Amino acid sequence: MGRPGKLLLAAALGGLMLAVTVGIAMVRPERGGPGSRALAGGAAAGGAPGPATRNLARCRTLTMPDSGCEAAWEARRRHFFGEDKPQ
Repeated sequence: MGRPGKLLLAAALGGLMLAVTVGIAMVRPERGGPGSRALAGGAAAGGAPGPATRNLARCRTLTMPDSGCEAAWEARRRHFFGEDKPQ
């Protein structure tokens, strides 16, 4: 394969990778993009997120340990695993 063939192959692969990337971005929007509200875990349908969800969002941005955040994450973990339900 000569130089023009290699260039054509590289361009075709680059175009294919670009098309796949755009397709994935349209199907699965990232946080903050259109459609991300449907992916939000704590928000009620059509309503604002509750105080626990807002607290966890604040805790995601902290870099220092915070006892309130640790308690909120522990409560969320117990709820996720079903450990907070009476037996």
